[in-house]
Amino acid sequence: MNIADYRLIYMGTPEISAKTFEALIKAGFHFVALISQEDKEVGRKKVLTKTPTKIVAERYHIPVYQPKKIKEDYQFVEALKPDLIITFAYGQIIPKGLLNLPRFGCVNLHGSLLPKYRGAAPIQRAIIHGEKVTGITLMRMVEAMDAGEMYAKEEVAITPNDTYTSLSDKLSVAASKVAVTYIPQLLEGTLKGTTQDEQAVSFAPKILPEEEHLDLTLPADAQINYIRALADNPGAYLFLGEEKLKIYAAKIKQRTVRYPVGHIAFVEGALVYQAKDALIELIKVKPQGKNMMNGLDYKNGHPYIIGQSLK
Repeated sequence: MNIADYRLIYMGTPEISAKTFEALIKAGFHFVALISQEDKEVGRKKVLTKTPTKIVAERYHIPVYQPKKIKEDYQFVEALKPDLIITFAYGQIIPKGLLNLPRFGCVNLHGSLLPKYRGAAPIQRAIIHGEKVTGITLMRMVEAMDAGEMYAKEEVAITPNDTYTSLSDKLSVAASKVAVTYIPQLLEGTLKGTTQDEQAVSFAPKILPEEEHLDLTLPADAQINYIRALADNPGAYLFLGEEKLKIYAAKIKQRTVRYPVGHIAFVEGALVYQAKDALIELIKVKPQGKNMMNGLDYKNGHPYIIGQSLK
């Protein structure tokens, strides 16, 4: 059979998933439905905004389903008679009853090289931990989180300048390549899986709100990793007085200690703050209630911050 002869359902929500979804559509995959999380209110004006995958589905006239809780509302899938469900960054746990509905089950494109970084935030955690390589794993979905047999992997390098956003873009390309290459083989019954090594398992739990607040007791390199991992959404932050200063880009300016930790200074043409082992340059920031700006524009508009302390 041709890939277009199979009835597929795609489950995914954010931009990283939307790019892969569209790549599969263009490659001839036949999707009878998209299942996405609900649209959300965005920004201070709380504008109800479609999910990125929903925008793609509507572009290609693919029916969209957005159940509030998939574990309680998935019975509609049976009427769609799917041969296979493909998930990529859907955002909810898939219940056992849904896993068993498609003729060939459910597969997931996971944003790590399993068995490393099982869980909700594999991309962010890989950056936070200073990994040099990550990737995409095509795996069978089972009840246990990200524990099914693996069918294929594609490695992706993590550069020192990669943020969550840039690494997501690269992983989306890798996910598209893996899916287009291997899912047809899976449907034809010619692709064999490999059991995960439970001794090598590590986890990537969801980023908690309190983790967005940078820990000034961490070494400078670790702080930079957090900033990269949380850019461009939701953004890491420190407090200047009572106001949040979100930091979307930063780098080590000098590996020196001149000031108390958190002290803001202007050094060699750069706005910096003191970490315990280095000066960190603020490249791109967003003061509370203001637009994003570069560090020098922030300093020029707020000269009084020099000598103050972030916390």
